Amino acid sequence: MSIEIKTPTFPESVADGTVATWHKQPGEACATDELIVDIETDKVVLEVVAPTDGVIKEIIKGEGDTVLSEEVLAIFEAGAAASAAPAASAPAEASATSAAAEASGPTDAEKVGPAARKLIEENGLDANKIPGTGKNGGITKEDVVNFLKNKPAAAPAAPVKVDNAAALNIVSGERIEKRVPMTRLRATIAKRLVEAQQTAAMLTTYNEVNMKPIMELRKQYKDLFEKTHNGTRLGFMSFFVKAATEALKRFPAVNASIDGNDMVYHGYQDIGVAVSTERGLMVPVLRDTDGMTLADVESTIADFGKRGREGKLGLDDMQGGTFTITNGGVFGSLMSTPILNPPQTAIMGMHKIQDRPMAVNGQVEILPMMYLALSYDHRMIDGKEAVQFLVTIKDLLEDPARMLLEI
Repeated sequence: MSIEIKTPTFPESVADGTVATWHKQPGEACATDELIVDIETDKVVLEVVAPTDGVIKEIIKGEGDTVLSEEVLAIFEAGAAASAAPAASAPAEASATSAAAEASGPTDAEKVGPAARKLIEENGLDANKIPGTGKNGGITKEDVVNFLKNKPAAAPAAPVKVDNAAALNIVSGERIEKRVPMTRLRATIAKRLVEAQQTAAMLTTYNEVNMKPIMELRKQYKDLFEKTHNGTRLGFMSFFVKAATEALKRFPAVNASIDGNDMVYHGYQDIGVAVSTERGLMVPVLRDTDGMTLADVESTIADFGKRGREGKLGLDDMQGGTFTITNGGVFGSLMSTPILNPPQTAIMGMHKIQDRPMAVNGQVEILPMMYLALSYDHRMIDGKEAVQFLVTIKDLLEDPARMLLEI
């Protein structure tokens, strides 16, 4: 029975997608729910799996082709056996491969899953060095992710250069260039950032916050917090999310968006948290943060980070959002100017915590300080509102009890 393999249904905000990688070719056997093709959209990579056991009969959309929602990608033959045609085209090679397989066990194709193979190729890894935890020692996507996470930073540097030079017959001292096309996600990020700067009257206001009260509170309760909330760690981001939520309620314009000539005021707070992944910056959204506890925020952000690294963030995770927080401080940034995430009217940037001499009651004290930046659309938000919004966040963070008392 022939089945049409179609692209997933895209949400309204995603117009089309691009066929990124075919993991199966015509005639290759496919098991139920086995990954056969990746579709890259402006926001995420969607995986299309086999509907049942069988083979791909015909590929209609090749790699690099643009596809629409519910468009036919391939024709799938349910229950069919794998084709023998590829083996016939190269009998000598097939015989050698077969003999080797019988002698040594699973082939490389069997040992490395499609998703894992893609990660290995993208990162230039040697599959033989990756411990496999799958069936018969097979390498899964999680194995590759764990290998990358635990991979020593300095060790691979020297051999990679030597191997590349040898492979490309490069003479020592030769100047090399490598041209790589932008991924769809990276191209979309670039387009949106340029549009934000061209269409919005963007300004940035700065302030600084004394992080000592939050740091002392976290130090005092982090162990009890983790024990009480089933291993959820108490970080700084949850305090910023809750402070931003309270400030957004007081300054509705900062929580609004622009739609043509209309200003849309939102009666809820959906805060996007920028997450850096290998594919680029993604902004999953925390929904209704006013009703979330610190533990809810921390556990959700941890889940976003984990799924972002594994490429499992879905379109629903990144839809909407009324305000965004980005934390360049985790990479060492001391101060920056964040760019708006349209159609939102404001974005707040956190930065590195650094000890600085500060004047306190006429005395010099060394305090852990953080610069805060708020970029905002001046068409929607006046400077007074932007400054007061940032001051409110500063006041709430420097006296955390105010968040509980809502004062």
